[in-house]
Amino acid sequence: MSDVFHFPLLVLLLLPLIVSCALTPDYERPELDVPEKYIEPAPGGETVANLDWWELFQDEQLQLLIRTALEQNKDLGIALSRIEEARLTVTAVRANQFPFLSASGLFGREKQSREIFPGADADDRFRVTGDLTYQVDLWGEFSRATEAARASLLATESAYRTVTISLVSQVASTYLLLRDLDQRLEVSKQTLKTRLDSLEIIQARFDKGTVPELDVYQAQVEVAVAETAIASFQRRIVQTENALRILMGRNPGPVTRGNSLDSQMFPPLVPTGLPSELLQRRPDVVQAEAELMAATATVGVAEALRYPSISLTGRFGAESTDLSDLNSGDAETWNIGANIFAPLFNSGQLKAQADAARERAKQSLLSYERTLQ
Repeated sequence: MSDVFHFPLLVLLLLPLIVSCALTPDYERPELDVPEKYIEPAPGGETVANLDWWELFQDEQLQLLIRTALEQNKDLGIALSRIEEARLTVTAVRANQFPFLSASGLFGREKQSREIFPGADADDRFRVTGDLTYQVDLWGEFSRATEAARASLLATESAYRTVTISLVSQVASTYLLLRDLDQRLEVSKQTLKTRLDSLEIIQARFDKGTVPELDVYQAQVEVAVAETAIASFQRRIVQTENALRILMGRNPGPVTRGNSLDSQMFPPLVPTGLPSELLQRRPDVVQAEAELMAATATVGVAEALRYPSISLTGRFGAESTDLSDLNSGDAETWNIGANIFAPLFNSGQLKAQADAARERAKQSLLSYERTLQ
């Protein structure tokens, strides 16, 4: 190819190095009035999320239930899929910052009208071209869109950690509730046995005339109360087992037990007086700030749409009436150009979209502040 062709191609390939001018400032973490230390025990945070803290439970069956839930729970599966979706979205959005290259080929045969072109015969057409397009990111539209997509990915990852912590907490608390109900059921059974023995003794004394009939009625009532308690605990145990199975992504059914409630070891609470920097590491706080970052970047995208845009295009290739001549220099063809688009009148649509993006950013800021409270 000729040097004349190389120059415009080189220009197009260097276009990604053009520095854009963003219309909105970069994100900065808001200055908030947060206590330097926790006054009360802090809620579960990143320090807990980074550890398999459920292994602190000395109950292998509980650990098995938690691992099963982490593998099979539908909500967690959805959250994991959303992470992959967000990661792919970053790739797709970031691609707009670079040129697009496509190739095309054509073979055809045509005949011009001899009324217009006397003596025209049918000709073959062979064409192979490469098309290069690039929209200059003058106002930071695409860079801000990529920034927003990456922030959304961070928010999605933090949401996954939040779901994980919540799921593990629900499985553990439901299992411990189940063991508590088991213990209460055993106590109720022992109570029933004791009251049946007492009823038998009182009935024998009544038959001998040593106690009034009222004592028999009272003993019978106490037996009935114990039987009712047993039925209630049995029903609640089945309900709790079903709830635990659903958390595990399984159909309702019985659950295998491990250690008794009395032998369980509970993870320690986060102590008081820890620095407030830990607050910024909680998954829900990280998610809220990432959503604020995404909303802030989206303002830049909406604002950039109000300004002119420049698209550069280039085509290079070869065209001939004979396939064997496509390699010749005479068959070379190329063009390069620029398109400028400027929105002049749109009934205030673009301004309204930018203002709406700012309002969404305000909402995200308020949500972030609420999360820190």
